[in-house]
This record gives sequence, C-alpha cells and structure tokens, in this order.
Amino acid sequence: MMKLDIAEATFPIGESRTFSFAVTPESLELGDEDRRFRGEIRVDGTLMNTGSSLRAAGTVRAHRAFVCDRCLAEGEREIALDFSEDYAKTPGETDEAVLYDGETIVLDDLVRDTLLVAEPLRELCKSDCKGLCPVCGQNLNEGQCDCDTFVPDPRLAALESLLKND
Repeated sequence: MMKLDIAEATFPIGESRTFSFAVTPESLELGDEDRRFRGEIRVDGTLMNTGSSLRAAGTVRAHRAFVCDRCLAEGEREIALDFSEDYAKTPGETDEAVLYDGETIVLDDLVRDTLLVAEPLRELCKSDCKGLCPVCGQNLNEGQCDCDTFVPDPRLAALESLLKND
C-alpha cells in the first residue's frame, strides 16, 4: 500500500515533499491486467501544499507486455504516465478534490486508475506492422508468402457475371 503520512504535514503553503514507491502489480489489484505488467511499478512524485488542498503529482513507470493486434507477436514496452490529484481535508475546500482523513493519503487508487485509463485500445509491435496473411496466416513482417490475396471488388460483380455468360 502506498501511503503518504501527513499527520505532521503542516508545512507552509507552496512547500513540497518528494515521495517514491515501488509496488508489485498484484498489490494494486489491477484484475486481469496484473499479468500484463512485468516487474515492479515505480511511482515518483511530490506532495505540495497549495493552500486549499494537498496536490500529489508525479510519474508512474512500468514495463507492460502486450500482443500485437495485427501480427500477434508478443512485445514489451516501458510506459511512463504522469498523474496529478488534489486532496482536501474537508468537503467544499476545492471543487475537484478527493477527501482524505487528515493523517494519510493512500495513492493506490490514483496509480491504479492512471494505469487502467492509459490502456491503449489497439497495440502494434511497430507503426508499420504488416500483419498476417489472410490466406495462410504467415507473419508478413518476416517475409512475403506466395498466396493469392486478390479480393475482387463486389461492386463489379455484375460486370463479371456478364463476361461469364458469353
């Protein structure tokens, strides 16, 4: 659990303190996404007194495994995601702030949400991935195959039927 102990944090407005955590994907309870992350998830940031709230800002770094959506090759990427959240002690101090108990701020939900929201809809091994042959299934990034992949235009099917009637 990533806790910031702020019971004694009556630091002046504008002052900030740094924090750093290393957690396992399982401790964040990411559900099915647990298995996608390799190794530790690093969280580095600062906690700043803005006057009306405490602002936690920083970066989440992790290695994420994926399967390419075009060629089905496995890959791994390092991701770095920025986060920022305001925490207020009492309701109404700020409009968008999350409440905290006055003694600790738990960052688990913030880090989990940051990782899940950044999950891409489509993941490619490289931007110009050629994918798989629709006939034989060969990975076209590794080489061309000899399959006939010609697909006739269905709008011209009526004209083709005229040629067959002769």
